[in-house]
Amino acid sequence: MKKITLLLLSIALMAMPLFAQGNEEKSSTDKISIGFSQCTLDSPFYVALMDAAKAEAKTQGVDFTYLDAQNDVQKQNNDIMDLINKGVDVLLINPVDPEGVTPSVESAQRAGIPIVSVDRSISGDIDSLIGRDNKVMGKVAGDLAVELLGGKGKAQGKILEVQGAAGGSVMMARRDGFHQAVDQEAGITVIQSPYCDYVRSKAVKATQDIIQAHPDIDLIYAHNDDMALGALQVFEQNGKNVNVVGVDGLMEAVKAIMDGRYDGTAMNDPAVLGKLAVQTAIKLANGESVEKFVDGGTGLIDGSNAAEFYNEANTFATK
Repeated sequence: MKKITLLLLSIALMAMPLFAQGNEEKSSTDKISIGFSQCTLDSPFYVALMDAAKAEAKTQGVDFTYLDAQNDVQKQNNDIMDLINKGVDVLLINPVDPEGVTPSVESAQRAGIPIVSVDRSISGDIDSLIGRDNKVMGKVAGDLAVELLGGKGKAQGKILEVQGAAGGSVMMARRDGFHQAVDQEAGITVIQSPYCDYVRSKAVKATQDIIQAHPDIDLIYAHNDDMALGALQVFEQNGKNVNVVGVDGLMEAVKAIMDGRYDGTAMNDPAVLGKLAVQTAIKLANGESVEKFVDGGTGLIDGSNAAEFYNEANTFATK
């Protein structure tokens, strides 16, 4: 059924008029136009990423248009077509679904528009991916969890894993990287939550249900800090002490580390991704070659260095 839907959507998109011309090297007098289709702005991470992209575009003096797909892949395909018809020189896409955006991505490629995927990968051959190795970030979190529960070969305890979005490449990578570390420990048991879509309120509800069946959880690992903080809230309301490990470097989590309520987070600065995305788009518009994968980098923020990263003016920790 999914293949039929995508086929029909692809046919419909091919029938739409394309006003964008093939991309050529820009002259010094042309103003570069960048279009960004964002999967959602219902997340502090993606708001921070978009803010950084807009700021970099302004600094570089390029036109910048962005659209919010609101986690709806059909809307995202329509948004991408709107940007194509607007005549943008380069498309930045953070896909709701890596395969679901195939129809509009193929339309952009037929129009000769370079495509840069941001944060999440896109199925097929695109010009560049700006992101991080989410499996590495999961492994960083997993190594810390093992250390907190007693160390390699001695770790003991029960972990609540609060999961992100079902089927998402980020979720799977952060899950797999984490399990690469903890599954080596015979003394560790992992209880996985339902998918909470990286939303704190959903993590709260899931944890409220899980804590009834598993009151002896020793550590929370969530696929982002927002969910980890939601799960922590439930434990604190129930008077339970628990270790907490997350991903993203959300400033609220950094402050919680400094306060002794949270143990660590794998850094995932969205501002770096937004800035790199615009810089890469400009290179492509100017006919320059770019790397297929541009890595924003990561690292562990814990009690030893949290104070160095804390800045209440920022939503996320920056390098």
